[in-house]
Amino acid sequence: MRTDNEPGLPGVSLASADFAPHVGPAGSHPAEGAESWWDDEAQRLRSAETTRRPASLLSRRRPEASLDDAYRIQWHGTALRVADGARVVGHKVGLTSAAMQEQFGIDQPDSGLLLDSMAVNESGELHLGDLVAPRVEGELVFLLRSDLAGADVGEEAIRDAIAATLLALEVIDSRYGFAGLTLVDSVADNAACGRFVLGAPVDGLVPDLAGEQLTCTVDGAVAAAGFGRAILGDPIRSVAWLVRRLAAFGRGLRAGDLVLAGAVHASLPLEAGQTVTVSSPRLPQAVLHVV
Repeated sequence: MRTDNEPGLPGVSLASADFAPHVGPAGSHPAEGAESWWDDEAQRLRSAETTRRPASLLSRRRPEASLDDAYRIQWHGTALRVADGARVVGHKVGLTSAAMQEQFGIDQPDSGLLLDSMAVNESGELHLGDLVAPRVEGELVFLLRSDLAGADVGEEAIRDAIAATLLALEVIDSRYGFAGLTLVDSVADNAACGRFVLGAPVDGLVPDLAGEQLTCTVDGAVAAAGFGRAILGDPIRSVAWLVRRLAAFGRGLRAGDLVLAGAVHASLPLEAGQTVTVSSPRLPQAVLHVV
């Protein structure tokens, strides 16, 4: 499944999805001037990312900003990265576990887009100095074999659409910083997507993932653990949530997409020199070396 021009994604064929940044709910039109400030905010976040200096919180500067505004800012930000040569390869669902919601004081999931530029290279080396406020999570991941779309998609259709199951370490990185972060801030900042590294894939859907225990170690010592059921009761429900969320904006998932379904434990701080792993009984581990 791997091709030579797809570094850092062992065993995964990346989708060649195009990206339309201005798609909104069917039949909707932005208010006059809205696209300008959405783009301004996306530019502000892009600057924070490249300079590694956090931006002030959107929710404090524009308390009237809605969740729909935040998703549009996210897509404008993705368009900036695509214009710079990045490619959309999938989606992440964040804040799916009670541990993560309690850690950040946010009571519902959010989602973001994955880009090939976020994939950690084959050495597994993460350069800490490239990020603003990085933290790490152990996650379950799916690779899709077919499209999924629509507000009424069922869990059986989702199970049939899964080509492979993987583990991942996701490095979240808020360009606003994490202090005082709200759901609107998180969504605008692409659900704090930073980097990710994948374990080797297992073909098909691994059954009974609710009972799969993920264990995260730092320098060989267990730092966190949790079961798949921490992800909305079953990680398949995380994919269902994502499909319904995208359907509200006239979007869906595509064959070849990766979906990071969510973390099973609260995020962990990162320091240079650490080696972080996530493992489970039936899935190959993912490894990150922090430099």
